[in-house]
Amino acid sequence: MGASLSNLTEGSNGTVMGPGLGDIPESCVACVFTYLTPPEICNLARLNRAFRGAASSDSVWEMKLPSNYQDLLDLVPPERYRNSSKKDIFALLSRPVPFDDGNKEIWLDRVTGRVCMAISAKGMAITGIDDRRYWNWVSTEESRFHTVAYLQQIWWFEVDGVVKFPLPADIYTLSFRLHLGRFSKRLGRRVSSFEHTHGWDIKPVTFELSTSDGQLASCEHYLDDTEQDYDNGNHKRGCWIDYKVGEFIVNDSEPVTEVRFSVKQIDCTHSKGGLCVDSVFIIPTDLKERKRKGMLK
Repeated sequence: MGASLSNLTEGSNGTVMGPGLGDIPESCVACVFTYLTPPEICNLARLNRAFRGAASSDSVWEMKLPSNYQDLLDLVPPERYRNSSKKDIFALLSRPVPFDDGNKEIWLDRVTGRVCMAISAKGMAITGIDDRRYWNWVSTEESRFHTVAYLQQIWWFEVDGVVKFPLPADIYTLSFRLHLGRFSKRLGRRVSSFEHTHGWDIKPVTFELSTSDGQLASCEHYLDDTEQDYDNGNHKRGCWIDYKVGEFIVNDSEPVTEVRFSVKQIDCTHSKGGLCVDSVFIIPTDLKERKRKGMLK
């Protein structure tokens, strides 16, 4: 591909062979780039000077940024983006931007430029979290926040959270990231312990979300299907699982959207334990589906 494109502009000895890619006006290249993804633009920027110039054009990258990208920049110290090009701003915002004391992160998907968000366990209200008989904080590289909440045993399990942010117009999916069992490294290998794991197959947990404009969603899941998995092994244990709570629609970044969410199992007829709570993700719905299918990285 690269060789054939270069042949359009140069001969074998470096002499010009006539009209080619190098003769396309930079403004025309920029128009084409508005229809391409950021990774595609960066790859084509290596072809020649016109492509390189178009790939740095503010007019191109302005269209790749969400309409309210300034709301994301407000979370960043001004000196980090002062006098930056739109391309540099896109690169800055495509990396996680922490806020709320580092307990929440927001970023742009590098392919689509759409807004994604994550909320850590420390950014949520967890019943009994301050009592070490029930909960412990565990450091791990398996969490983007490097810490998860581990439940040893409790009768009343409830985790609540809220986020208020001017999300751009889109359809979003909210999901909890949970893990049955406690994991560690032993002799360089990841191992899981299920010493405290119990009670999640007796009754389901309830997931809920609500928005400030009245949207509601809820569902129930058994976190531990031990009886169903005896023959084939329990596939829910020892793995991080994203439990989809539901979807909500944002029509405009103003007024600011407030989203409340929870996961609970408050039937006190039995205790439950051996569960890691990592985070909550808010991701554009079709983007999350494409990632799940391996169409996007």
